[in-house]
Amino acid sequence: MANERTRFMILVTIVGISGFSQGMLLPVIGVLLEQSGISSSVNGVHATALYIGILIISPFLEKPLRTFGYKPIILTGGILVFSSLFFFTFWESLWFWFVLRMMIGIGDNILHFGTQTWITTSTSEENRGRDIAIYGLMFALGFAIGPLMTGLIELNPNLPFIISGTLCFLVWTLMFFVRNELPVKEDEYQVTSTRSIGRFIGTVKYAWVAFLAPFAYGFLEASLHGIFPVYAMRIDHDISMISLVIPSFAAASILSQIPLGILSDKIGRVKVLSMVLIGGIVVFFIAAFIEESLVGLFIVFAVAGLLVGSLFSLGMSYMTDLLPKSLLPAGNILCGASFSIGSITGPVLSGLFLQYFPGVSFFYVITFFLLTVFIIIQIKQPNPVT
Repeated sequence: MANERTRFMILVTIVGISGFSQGMLLPVIGVLLEQSGISSSVNGVHATALYIGILIISPFLEKPLRTFGYKPIILTGGILVFSSLFFFTFWESLWFWFVLRMMIGIGDNILHFGTQTWITTSTSEENRGRDIAIYGLMFALGFAIGPLMTGLIELNPNLPFIISGTLCFLVWTLMFFVRNELPVKEDEYQVTSTRSIGRFIGTVKYAWVAFLAPFAYGFLEASLHGIFPVYAMRIDHDISMISLVIPSFAAASILSQIPLGILSDKIGRVKVLSMVLIGGIVVFFIAAFIEESLVGLFIVFAVAGLLVGSLFSLGMSYMTDLLPKSLLPAGNILCGASFSIGSITGPVLSGLFLQYFPGVSFFYVITFFLLTVFIIIQIKQPNPVT
């Protein structure tokens, strides 16, 4: 059986492969649907299936975890992911693929919920930011590598799904070497109700401000990947060049995840969150003035990735600081739900902004959004429950 550090490495490896499969799905299915003559608007709606799946399963995760423990939960999520990936090769249908995308969203959320909660409840307080940053790093690394599978479509459209599904299966088998554990039971800080709704209410009461960070990351990631290419074409950028600019955001975030996590352990989560948000505000504001330069955009996306690309892992660390261990399962569910809501909200609000303010830079909506999140975090800094 794996010891605690080996278990941690297995968990973050699973997360990395999950990020790889998600990063592969977005461009591969987008290209395949485009080649099939599906409109860009339908293509965009189709991409929301993953986040719909995440939201659908979120309310039902906590009780099975408390009943069966971490290992069965993670194994269940993994089965859904790799089996759905293989099913993509069976039948090319818009709605069949929509359901499969939704199933992968459900499986990924189950998997992430189990791994996140296990890591956040077992990591030491002095290394919390570092360990959660490694978690975020592995997902970001997988998410950045996944799009490279798009080139395999020319060889065989099924090849990206076969490779991704096989990798997911192989890493999934590592869980059989991990001993199962149950989450921490209720303690003196637990809300009086033993129902899930009571735990969610208590979690929101203590840590709602921490969920702004994963919400902001989802908003940013989805807006930059989904709406910015549309804006870029409107200001006469070549879309093939823009497709090289956008990945620099995720790639740069890989470099800063661990340093920012360690820094947050030393000087505090709120200080680091404030620093990266201020940096993001400044960088995206500058972007509005240099958006006609591809080199300038590449630098902007890279610097933004170094800063705000760690919002999700920093938010998880902040949430863990604020909650007792008994509420961490609910907290991790709400982290995932916040990210999904942000991922759906971002493209909608950014798209409306482009529609009703066609002459205004896309980067102003990002700047204003980050400024709003920064102000709220400064106004409301709750005391952690210890």
